[in-house]
Amino acid sequence: MTPDLALATVALPGGSARAGRSSPVGRSTSAGHEVTGADEDGLVLESSVRQPDRFALIFDRYFPQVHAYVARRLGTDLADDLAAETFLIAFRQRDRFDRRSGVVRAWLYGIATNLIRRHRRDELRAWRATAKLPVPLPAGGHEDRVAAQVTAEGASPQLAAALAKVAGRDREVLMLVALGGLSYDEVAAALGIAYGTVCSRLSRARRVVREHLGDTDPTRLEED
Repeated sequence: MTPDLALATVALPGGSARAGRSSPVGRSTSAGHEVTGADEDGLVLESSVRQPDRFALIFDRYFPQVHAYVARRLGTDLADDLAAETFLIAFRQRDRFDRRSGVVRAWLYGIATNLIRRHRRDELRAWRATAKLPVPLPAGGHEDRVAAQVTAEGASPQLAAALAKVAGRDREVLMLVALGGLSYDEVAAALGIAYGTVCSRLSRARRVVREHLGDTDPTRLEED
């Protein structure tokens, strides 16, 4: 499913699918106030309850990120459908989002994570099947290299074996940080767990990876 078709699925009662691309989040609210940054995403999502077409702003801003994350976890074959389903669920449940205690990006990644859980076996099979040969590291920054190494389609045999040994809940946290680029606070919000739980799960996951890779950890974003 393409992004345009995915958007059409969330153009439910109250509006029709757009004919063209909408302006990104950062223009103005219906009251004329400037809307920029993650905090204001909540205002846009809240307003979309009364004005469904405004959900297109959230879609435009976050669909590429969520799609890329799902593709890195499960491969490109499943990414289109699961990313589209993420935003369909978000559209239907947008009235449940509380901007006072939540961040839109974390909320969306939480929905995506719930969908990815259905395909844990697919993810493990992808690592084992597609990581038979080492993949050359791409040009670019450290974060690009991390993403390439940890994806289901790009992991080395050693890393794939290490990730397969990480407990499912711990692996979710590791992937949200290493591939999704979420902060610890965002991961806590996405998974509905405490900040301290995020830290402990991430620590366990990285310990398993290091044990299998000779005390190295390619999932870290920071340079050592």
